[in-house]
Amino acid sequence: MMAEQDKYEMFKLLNREFTIDVDESNMPCGLNGALYFVEMPEDGGEAQFPGNKAGAAYGTGYCDAQCPHDVKFIGGKANSDGWQPSPSDPNSGAGKVGSCCAEMDIWEANSISGSYTAHPCSFDGQKACTGTECGDNASKERYQGVCDKDGCDLNPYRMGVHDFYGPGSQFKVDSTRPFSVVTQFLTHDGTDAGELSEIRRLFIQDNKAIPHPASNTPGTKPYSSISDDMCDAFKSEFGDPNDFRKKGGLKQMGEALGRGMVLVMSLWDDHEADMLWLDSTPPGSSGPGAARGSCPTTSGRPADVEAKYPNSKVKFGNVRTGEIGTTFAGNMQGGPHMFGLAPPQYPYYAYAPSSAQNFMH
Repeated sequence: MMAEQDKYEMFKLLNREFTIDVDESNMPCGLNGALYFVEMPEDGGEAQFPGNKAGAAYGTGYCDAQCPHDVKFIGGKANSDGWQPSPSDPNSGAGKVGSCCAEMDIWEANSISGSYTAHPCSFDGQKACTGTECGDNASKERYQGVCDKDGCDLNPYRMGVHDFYGPGSQFKVDSTRPFSVVTQFLTHDGTDAGELSEIRRLFIQDNKAIPHPASNTPGTKPYSSISDDMCDAFKSEFGDPNDFRKKGGLKQMGEALGRGMVLVMSLWDDHEADMLWLDSTPPGSSGPGAARGSCPTTSGRPADVEAKYPNSKVKFGNVRTGEIGTTFAGNMQGGPHMFGLAPPQYPYYAYAPSSAQNFMH
């Protein structure tokens, strides 16, 4: 998202909430309609790198927590050294250099499953990586890199709640119809300068607020939001490496949110893992947390998805941010105080359109 012709819009979300309207109804298994924040430079790196003559106006500066090698220009230079074309995607490939930065996945979903995920990195800003610091899967160095690639995620289906999100009226959030997604970034002291302590999620559909469900996993207590305790508990229960804690956890994620991040929207299929990590059960996974959705394990192959569903699309609208409780109460029955959606130890905010910023570029 642009603020001006040569600058990205910078969002600072500590002690704030962020709300979007979403339509995932035309998104089958194997696709991801994603909206997320990454710590890209505001000008796309034009000032920092003399070789960058394009800047934000031409989309430069992209990075994320996966340290992608398919970015064709990194740090003002062509990523052509050692470039290997993708065997399955004629538009992609991988160079020697990756582009890393912190990433906050607000919404990764299709009509079957959805999640939100915090991905901190062990440094500030954007970093061009090579070798071990990239944490490449191919070199089996995923957990030795500078960013938390797994992240700490909250997906209702993965957490044992299978009737919350999906296509049809039997689900509490019906993905065949539009809905709103609210994400609240709470600090430990309720101030903009405080440390990030919790990331809450709620949905709005049919003018009603629907809080994120509490997890239903026998080995842990119920959790309905992302916190350091929640991440520790589920990493242990699911047998996953706790790279989130190693990379600084919510404190480190919050520092990136405080510095400012850029909003990115995408629709993609997965040439590496068939999107099974989002909506099915990845190969070799078993036990608690293995199943992330009800899609078949044979689904998600890009060739199949692109042939069968060429007209798939996701719609994002009414991007807005503001103080806790100000971005959604006017679009639902009652207000945030009715649902316990503002932190109980802080004063509740009444709905005030003037205090919420609506980005309609």
